[in-house]
Amino acid sequence: MRSLPLPLALTARLTPVVVLACAGWALSSPEPAAPAAQAKETDRTGTQSASAPSSTTAPKTYTAAPAPCSGLAQKTITSLVPGAKTAGKEISSTDKAVRRTCSWNALKGYDYRWLDVSFEISESDEKAEKQYDSRVKEKSGGGEVPGTGEAAYSVVNLTTEDDQKTREAMVVVRTSNALVVVTYNGSDFESKDAPSSDEMNKGAIKAAKEAVAALEGGR
Repeated sequence: MRSLPLPLALTARLTPVVVLACAGWALSSPEPAAPAAQAKETDRTGTQSASAPSSTTAPKTYTAAPAPCSGLAQKTITSLVPGAKTAGKEISSTDKAVRRTCSWNALKGYDYRWLDVSFEISESDEKAEKQYDSRVKEKSGGGEVPGTGEAAYSVVNLTTEDDQKTREAMVVVRTSNALVVVTYNGSDFESKDAPSSDEMNKGAIKAAKEAVAALEGGR
């Protein structure tokens, strides 16, 4: 048998080795991802990250109701409720972190006055705004009080029972997630009449402004 020339013999021997080597390299090397698939995956991941809702919530401006009986100056209490103890009396509440109320009342001669100041804390500004709107709707017929909190409203009503008239002024103020609610009542037991609307409205607004200042100053 005639032997092949050397160059051809080497070629015949080396060809299977080269072929196997190339096949082994192809099997062991990682297959590159298609550019289109990579772009699609990146776009999908980026879209999910951008659209994912944030788990953080805005911090509340007010986390608890302040001590209500220290929200007004003593001279304000003595002028609005003559004869009342300036310390006031805090009304019991199921949750003092959410709502606290202080009350002052006194009868001097035949003039009777009653003043309540409440602080109410909501979970958010939006909830406080809804509560404010509900109070305003419930006590229609009043008007806005400019320059007090973020929104303020006052209304005065007259009631009569057993020929005795009583006039009540109410002021509601919203500031961030808190409400300040003031009610101020007055009666004259000698004349069976009631103080004027102007007197009661101005008194309630004065108390509300001081209570709001105490709330904001205690943050």
